[in-house]
Amino acid sequence: MANLMHSARLLVSDLASTILFLVVLLITKDLMLAVALGVGLGIIQIGWMKLRRQPIDTMQWLSIGLVVVSGIATLLTSDARFVMLKPSVIYCIVGAYMLKPGWMNRYLPPIAVHLVPDLAWTFGFVWAGLMFLSAALNIALALTLDPVSWSATMSIWGLASKVALFLAQYGLMRFVGMRRAKAAMAQAAST
Repeated sequence: MANLMHSARLLVSDLASTILFLVVLLITKDLMLAVALGVGLGIIQIGWMKLRRQPIDTMQWLSIGLVVVSGIATLLTSDARFVMLKPSVIYCIVGAYMLKPGWMNRYLPPIAVHLVPDLAWTFGFVWAGLMFLSAALNIALALTLDPVSWSATMSIWGLASKVALFLAQYGLMRFVGMRRAKAAMAQAAST
């Protein structure tokens, strides 16, 4: 359970500015406030990590950097369509990054990297597929829904799809990892 909590904490940390943006937009319906708070949190996160001399992973830079850059562009243009379509660009960039084998190892405990590297590799591509699917869905919804309906729908999709995949991955990797560990122990005992 500790490994699950550790992985979940890293994922929430990487997505914190995006989550804050969506929550504020849904509650206040104020696009500029949501963007400003999301950008502010992203800047604070990077500053805090720099101050504590913590390493900043590529995925963290990508996640926070995209929120800051796209948020500033949104504040300058005040165009809701830009905000609504920008997640598709972000999903595609993140999906492309997730095509890099081994990106997921940061989120896994060492035992999982040791016992189920093949599943980690496969799930890296499954996550990339989810990002590309989310990009396509976002384009379709951004072109057909108003900003508040779009925000609600993409918020639900974004969180639900990621939590569902995260839990499925965790469950399968744990199940397979435990079976492989038991088989290795049984083989070692028989020799």
